[in-house]
Amino acid sequence: MHIRIEKALLDNPGWKAKDIAKELDLNKKEINSFLYENTKFFKVDEEYRWTLKKLKFHIEFATDCWIDCSKFEKALSKLESPLDSETETIIFLIPKGCNLLLEAVARLMALANQLVYKNKNVILDFTKCSTTLHYLNRMGFFEHISTDIKVLPRRPKTSTAETYKGNSEKVIEFGAIDILEPDDAIPVDLKKRFVVLAGEKYSAAASTILSELFWNVSEHSESPLPGFIALQHYAQSKTPHIQTVISDSGNGIVEPLKLILDKRYPLVAKEIESSEINADVLLLKKIFLDGHISKTKIKERGLGISSSNAHAAKFDANISVRQETFEVKFIYKNGELFKFWYELDKARILGTHICFDFFLDETQQLSLN
Repeated sequence: MHIRIEKALLDNPGWKAKDIAKELDLNKKEINSFLYENTKFFKVDEEYRWTLKKLKFHIEFATDCWIDCSKFEKALSKLESPLDSETETIIFLIPKGCNLLLEAVARLMALANQLVYKNKNVILDFTKCSTTLHYLNRMGFFEHISTDIKVLPRRPKTSTAETYKGNSEKVIEFGAIDILEPDDAIPVDLKKRFVVLAGEKYSAAASTILSELFWNVSEHSESPLPGFIALQHYAQSKTPHIQTVISDSGNGIVEPLKLILDKRYPLVAKEIESSEINADVLLLKKIFLDGHISKTKIKERGLGISSSNAHAAKFDANISVRQETFEVKFIYKNGELFKFWYELDKARILGTHICFDFFLDETQQLSLN
């Protein structure tokens, strides 16, 4: 009976039990009883119309290329948002020649953990791309994803990140940001490595950005899932740069502040309300550029993010900030904001995911080679 009903609904989604019964020459009561006993496979709406549930879907990244955030989001956008889907199993396919940049790795890690937390089955399939599996193992990826996530062809038995931790000048492996017991050595180690790669002139910027955002996750995430932070030097890139990611699965930057904006910052609220720009986007932009907006009533708070942004601007860094359903980018040139970009209606990913790209000049590259 299951196969016959499935075929009927595949050809005629939205049929009622009486329609299915008529098509299959069966008793309506018998069909109804079967459908309600198998809601794992079938779903019904308020008008008692039945459709098939999708039990799994595949998210496949592009072949033979580097996957940055743009390509990562493009792969997500082809299907319904996995966090909001009724689909029970989400399979991420990493095809031949698919190389994930650190910024994409961070989003994949966060989303995969969030899906497991929502009782989804998650499969990461590296069958056709073992090189990316080995790279992620070196970065400590598998130490920070849920043990309930299935890895194909198999999860590495030995962590090369643990074996070779600290032995590479080009990477700082993923470090967890536990909101209950944060390891304050992590931002210090990152800052030291950043300065080794980029030079002493970056010392203040690296210290501010890494410390402020590390502790921001620890203090404000309020998520049962830990955040994480990592660094990678892309020396062979067309534009050599250092990429740093800070990611969490918490409440985001904008959502908590929206609750107190009218009462505590009425002028900001009025400006946002009268603007044609999306309210969430404009609020996030003001937080990064102006600061002085905080959940707490302490006058000095609310400057960490804007201070980090100011330090990044001095070195013409690019900054991307992913929130639950939208993303913004700050692109700097000659110390000034050259371009502000945003995109709405993205697949839902909880938390805040920030990526800094610092581009190194030829003098710095020569000193590193």
